[in-house]
Amino acid sequence: MATPNQRIRNIKSREHWQRPDYRPIEDYGVIGDLHTAALVGSDGSIDWCCLPHFDSPSVFASILDSEKGGFFRIAPVDAAVHKQMYVPGTNILMTRFLSPAGVGECTDFMPIDGDPVEEKHNHEIVRQVRVIRGNVRFKVECFPAFDYARGKHTLRLEPGGAVFTAEDQEIGLSTAVELHAKDGGVEAEFQLSEGETATFLLRQTDPHSNLPACDSEFDPDSSYSRTLLFWRSWAAGITYRGRWREMVERSALTLKLLTFAPSGAMVAAATTSLPEELGGGRNWDYRYTWIRDAAFTVYGFLRLGLTSEAEHFVRWIEERAHETAPDGALQIMYGLRGEHKLPEVELDHLEGYKGSSPVRIGNEASTQLQLDIYGELLDAVYLSNQHGEKISFDFWQHLRGLLDYVTNNWQRKDEGIWEVRGGRQHMVYSKLMCWVALDRGIRLASKRSFPGSHSAWIEARDAIYEEIMTKGWNETKGSFVQHYDTDTLDASNLIMPLVFFISPTDPRMISTLDATMKTLVSDSLVNRYETGPQSIDGLEGDEGSFNMCTFWLVEALTRAGRTEEARLIFEKMLSYANHLGLYAEEVGRSGEALGNFPQAFTHMGLISAAFNLDRALGD
Repeated sequence: MATPNQRIRNIKSREHWQRPDYRPIEDYGVIGDLHTAALVGSDGSIDWCCLPHFDSPSVFASILDSEKGGFFRIAPVDAAVHKQMYVPGTNILMTRFLSPAGVGECTDFMPIDGDPVEEKHNHEIVRQVRVIRGNVRFKVECFPAFDYARGKHTLRLEPGGAVFTAEDQEIGLSTAVELHAKDGGVEAEFQLSEGETATFLLRQTDPHSNLPACDSEFDPDSSYSRTLLFWRSWAAGITYRGRWREMVERSALTLKLLTFAPSGAMVAAATTSLPEELGGGRNWDYRYTWIRDAAFTVYGFLRLGLTSEAEHFVRWIEERAHETAPDGALQIMYGLRGEHKLPEVELDHLEGYKGSSPVRIGNEASTQLQLDIYGELLDAVYLSNQHGEKISFDFWQHLRGLLDYVTNNWQRKDEGIWEVRGGRQHMVYSKLMCWVALDRGIRLASKRSFPGSHSAWIEARDAIYEEIMTKGWNETKGSFVQHYDTDTLDASNLIMPLVFFISPTDPRMISTLDATMKTLVSDSLVNRYETGPQSIDGLEGDEGSFNMCTFWLVEALTRAGRTEEARLIFEKMLSYANHLGLYAEEVGRSGEALGNFPQAFTHMGLISAAFNLDRALGD
């Protein structure tokens, strides 16, 4: 809070400050405490935050509805230029305001005190405002909208703050600035001179805890120091020293930020329903954990020397391996605590980002059959066993069950990696990853002398290889294709040499690489597959280019020896990150960010591409 020698001058609020309707997705930074996260716009507005967890109902969601969603903004009253940066080596965000009256800044973070693995009784957002030069008048507006703007709440002003109470949640806003009630929220104007600061503490409290919603004794400096120490200590464990280290470190810090510490699960992104096409309906909830993403994350963390994070993920995978369906199958995705049911619901009362509806919570794709997940899972376990903690025999017992499932089911049609909703097909990528599952399982069993149906696994692995080479190859196109009954190309086939299915210089792979670049690549941007009448995704509209696929392209080119070409594409792709080095899922037609944000899959791809390209380029 403000110290005694600081003079905070309260100014009676004037007309309501109208916010711009929507900021570009790329205009946001993200903060978090390994339980949840908040998006902070470059204009100083928190427009997305779910409390207490990533998958909890939102408290601020104006990014999905500028009128109803709720926001928490601190910024100068007068026009200012906005700039953002992270405190180096941390996820502490600084937003600077440059105005004719002076220079101010707001430092935002979510405190991490003690062991983040433990469930917390409260979650906090600290916003420290200070003036670097001149005299700056600020305005603070806090308008929460509980339960995705469906819930009602009461407001109580107290000395030192305000308390918002909903049906099953309470949030306090503590500050020495005198707040004024307005339309269920609070606002105030205050002026700071050079060297003066004001602190705002937003605290969500557990109804069963004894913690006060408003805390006049809160020490922001101590909390800042502990949070700074946590992030810098964690980042110090990154062993990567190659090119593009700052971007690699930022990607690693983002992946860590998207981790739900109590279980070790990682959300695919911090948001739901940010559109893949403006005004379109491709809007999905990414606040869950995909087996595929978890497996790629293990690979990324191991590349950076972060073995404990990789082992934590593998333990989460091991828990899921205990929860197979009666036929031995895994789900493709789970809730943060391992929940199996993720019913998809449309929130019709929210207009969606820039009118992109529907807004969805839950994800119906959790019921899909996607056979590729077993390949990513077994590859991750194989790498973790090789570079980290050795797997137990009990875990192996579950893994051999998964290998038997793949042996008996690889010939089925499925929805594939892109979760199409137009019907199942014999997806080439899915067959490829079934091959990976059996190949890594056979290698793991051989290395550790584990028992299993070795001959059946080898027979199935070889049969898959032969089938991909015959049915997955299109001689006319000179390329591997999306599924057996099409000549449509798919960027997921770029991963073939990355998983050692085929040599990167095999004529078929070179031809596939060239065909993909001709059909799906625009400069450095890569589409997942061809959309339109021939597409099987079962969805209307179009989408942007898929960032992860660009990094797959970089790796494929690197392994093919085309390093200069790979380097140029990689460098260009780095320019599509936002001002903080963060990526959404896709890049739109005008270079804008599309899809949920920030997206873990993309940052995993960046780490892997940087590692392999740097190694190929040499000293």
